[in-house]
Amino acid sequence: MSTVIKHRKTKIVTLAAGETIAEHCAAGDIALVQDDAGWWTHFVGENGAIDSYDVPFDSYNKALWAAKAAAEFSAE
Repeated sequence: MSTVIKHRKTKIVTLAAGETIAEHCAAGDIALVQDDAGWWTHFVGENGAIDSYDVPFDSYNKALWAAKAAAEFSAE
């Protein structure tokens, strides 16, 4: 089950295994998704466009802090 955190008016959604970004996120949201490589931070744009960092983070907390920092930047 996905979890949602609101930070500076940005929705940060942590997806569970098997959940998709399209199901749970809208433009302006940040999705945190885990796979075998680590935790990915995905930025959801208009029409479902997805932009991500080049490499995953090795922990959920690092991915979450990166998402919060991005939310801070976009709130300015």
